[in-house]
Amino acid sequence: MKTTITQFYRGLTTIFLLFLVGCGPVVWTASVEHPPPAWFYPNRLEVVRYVYFPEFSIYYDLTARTYIYFDGVVWVRRTVLPPRYRTLDLRRARYERIKGYRNDNIQPYHEEHNANRGRSNRSGVRRNN
Repeated sequence: MKTTITQFYRGLTTIFLLFLVGCGPVVWTASVEHPPPAWFYPNRLEVVRYVYFPEFSIYYDLTARTYIYFDGVVWVRRTVLPPRYRTLDLRRARYERIKGYRNDNIQPYHEEHNANRGRSNRSGVRRNN
């Protein structure tokens, strides 16, 4: 009788865990004890440390739970955004997940991947055919 009850609870636990995994997104960050912010809802399992908001040039570090942005001539990390960003609704803003970049310093990544963002590939010389 005791093994039947144990098997029942094991089966119930397994079904419950499968239900949880199948119901929604699974987030894997470097720091599992802190959930990601409300605006971050991936639709699959990913290893992500940074999220980038290209319209505002703001990064969010999911591990350190800090915002990273360019302030004058330096990149700064803050737990809250400065007053000039207070009106932003990051839940509605477009963002990109930065997959595979684990370094603490975001500046090299930004310089390599986003320095030319918004610029055209054209040479600037217009040709009329």
